Formats: sequence, structure tokens, C-alpha cells
Amino acid sequence: MQDRNFDDLAEKFSQNIYGTTKGLIRQAILWDELETIIPSLSAEPLKILDAGGGVGQISSGLAARGHQILLCDLSAEMLRRAQENAEALGVSQNMQFKQISAQQVGEHLDTPVDLVLFHAVLEWVAEPEKVLKALFEVLRPGGVLSLMFYNLHGLTLRTLTLGNFGYLRTNLTKRKKRTLSPDFPRNPDDVYRWLEACGFVIEQRAGIRVFSDYMKPPKGEPKSDEEIIEMERRYCRQEPFLSLGRYIHVTVRKPGQKDEL
Repeated sequence: MQDRNFDDLAEKFSQNIYGTTKGLIRQAILWDELETIIPSLSAEPLKILDAGGGVGQISSGLAARGHQILLCDLSAEMLRRAQENAEALGVSQNMQFKQISAQQVGEHLDTPVDLVLFHAVLEWVAEPEKVLKALFEVLRPGGVLSLMFYNLHGLTLRTLTLGNFGYLRTNLTKRKKRTLSPDFPRNPDDVYRWLEACGFVIEQRAGIRVFSDYMKPPKGEPKSDEEIIEMERRYCRQEPFLSLGRYIHVTVRKPGQKDEL
């Protein structure tokens, strides 16, 4: 098994995820989580690694706030789009781009980073525990990993509501390789166990798209993106909704203090 390179799917991601209601919900919840994380990190500006960062929507927003970003990705096409996005936003001076894997990033850092973004990548890598360990190593003591992963429970519920029982009988095995459906949906219990085994301390969790993917067309006027996001924010940190989100965001911290370096 190999980690997924998205050169062949970059355009699909741009059209089907980043610019849709799904993408707006993802961005809203992720920014809510980051607004909690960033004040807990004393360094200003922060040194941030965006591992598997794609087109860099979140990291370019952080660069606009003056933080220093290293964005890495296996896909040359994703990196090209990320650089174009950074230039268009006028934040290129605060961003670096490298075509490397998350596992290799430690070889390219002179000092540990304050914050690692690892969003919608874990479900595409063949050896998740090794990747999480590598990210643990590049964080400074007291640093934070912002992890968002594709939730097996959310996929199972969605598949059930669609009546796609044949897909469940094959244990959610993909028939086509060139799709946006992740290769390795993750069981949250496994992810939490892997994180704790690395040495991370789990601080908070949030579900992303905890209900909107299951909505039927409403009677009367369709719901606006703003209304949907409002309700997603209301329920995303409550069980049982949190654990049924299509994605789950986990904030985890590396124990220790920066002055221990």
C-alpha cells in the first residue's frame, strides 16, 4: 500500500470540495478550533507545518495573520495551486512549499514547530501510526497537532441511509481508485489510541458535518449555508452527534513547555 498522491484529482477537489457548502462547513469548524488553539501557543508569530496541505486554504489564512508556514504535499499539482493561491492573497512571503511526504518533513526543519495542521490526510496514508509519530517528533514541547480525519462511523451511517447495503457487505471496499472517497476511513477509537501511544494528550474534539450530509430537501425555502453552519456549530461538540460527523477534528498537545528545548 502507498500514500495517495493527488496530482490526478486536484481539479476534482477544487470543484467538489473546496468551493461547496461542504467546504464552507469544514472551514468554519476548523477556524473555530484554531481560534481556541492559537491563543494557547505563546510564540508569535507561530511556526506552522501544514502537512499534506493541498491548496493551503487554512494555512494561507494563517499566513495572512503573520504566521510562518511550511506547506508540504506529495502532489506537485496541489503545490502549484497552493503557491498560486498564496500569491493571489499576497501571503507568499510567509509561506514555503516543499514536495515531500509528512514522514520526511523532519529532515527539512531546522527547529521544531509550534503547530502542525494535518487535515483530511490520515485517511489516505497506508501507515497512519508512523505518520503521527513523525509529526509528534517535529512538534516542540507544548506544541499542538490539529488533526482532522475521515470518520468510519459517519461513512457507515451515510451508507446505511442511502440503502447501499452491498457496499457495507464488502466492508466499504472502493471499486474505483480515482474517486474522492478516502482509501482508509478511520475508526475514531483507533485514532485516539494511536495518538495516545505517540505521547499526545487529547484536549478537545469536534465533529464536522454532523448532520448536513443526511438532510433531506426541506419543505418551503431551502436552508442557507449560514443557517446550516449555525446548526453544525451548535451540535458539533455534543455527543452522539460529534462521533457521527463525516470528519472529526481532534486537538492534541505534546506534553512539556517550550523552555525545555
